[in-house]
Amino acid sequence: MRKLLYLFFSMAIVAALTTYAMWAADRPAGHYLSDLRIKLAVDQGTPADRGNLLGIQPELFPTDYQSPERLHRKLAAYLQQAQDQGLLNEKTVVVLPEHVGTWLMISGEKDELYQAPTLVEAMNWLAASNPLLFARAWLTAKGENRLDDAHLRMKSKAMAKDYQTLFGGLAKEFHVTLVAGSIVLPEPSIRDGQLKPGSGALFNSSVVFGRDGVPLGQPQRQMHPIFEQRDVINSEDEHAINVIETPAGRLGVLIGSDSWYPDNYRRLDEQGAQLVAVPAFVVGHDAWNQPWAGYKGSSTPGSVSLKPGEISEGQAWHRLTLTAQPPSSRAIAGMSVFLRGQFWDKPGSGQSFLSSNGQQFADGEARGARLLNIWL
Repeated sequence: MRKLLYLFFSMAIVAALTTYAMWAADRPAGHYLSDLRIKLAVDQGTPADRGNLLGIQPELFPTDYQSPERLHRKLAAYLQQAQDQGLLNEKTVVVLPEHVGTWLMISGEKDELYQAPTLVEAMNWLAASNPLLFARAWLTAKGENRLDDAHLRMKSKAMAKDYQTLFGGLAKEFHVTLVAGSIVLPEPSIRDGQLKPGSGALFNSSVVFGRDGVPLGQPQRQMHPIFEQRDVINSEDEHAINVIETPAGRLGVLIGSDSWYPDNYRRLDEQGAQLVAVPAFVVGHDAWNQPWAGYKGSSTPGSVSLKPGEISEGQAWHRLTLTAQPPSSRAIAGMSVFLRGQFWDKPGSGQSFLSSNGQQFADGEARGARLLNIWL
């Protein structure tokens, strides 16, 4: 009798594991409808032969990331509309928002993940449907928050490959220089022309792709992640800010809150940066209009007198982002581009803006995809 019970339970366990493995391997493609329209919200300057800085503020949702092909379709539609309006040329520098590449972590997943009501539940589905990848990532996770680290780390090789294929492909397809927002990867680097993840700490990084689709220089790592991210994302304090030669001029990239630090603009000036791109992301419903929370765990620079709560989050971004505000920055133009959309219960609420000659230009509308252009 004991042997019979043992056999019964063994068979039940095998059946359960087999069913789970079949369920985890099944990736049915759900229905996909997405708004491909984008509005030209800001267009400053006069077309000339010096090129232009073009920001794309997309409106994205989890279902846009079901496959790299779906995301390509949407971003290519935005670029095609920009091209139809005469905004793309051989000297155009296109800027995409922060974390536009990070969400590649949810590519190729089950419908339950995309339909989850909260980010926490979606990440639970991510781990449940990739048990071996998650277990391996958990064992190698760094930092204080091993769970979130494992979620970001578990598909890093596929994410890096998809990021380069997608954004390098868009740069080559439309013959533009492309600041590909940012992506969170473990110790990313460019080796033999390819973006490769390492095995160490996670960094929020941006890659610039040339008109031939090839990365220009090394990834720019974020130096000052905000407080809420510091238990997962490492801060970069060893490498210098990258300044890259583009057809439109020398370009520097400051990711998110890195644009709040006056010393970063001084370092860009020392390298002759003429253009500054700021991929950014503000999370939370109407967070743009809520009181600014300060430097969120980082020490406030001595030259900054702004106090938390004095102004709104949006006003703080306009005050602290010093592009084209002499003598704070000698760049001729700058662009801050935010990711919009609804990622489960974490909506993006930033509003993109550009600056030149000491003036800033923005579009006040909160919803929908936007193009912001400045002729150099």
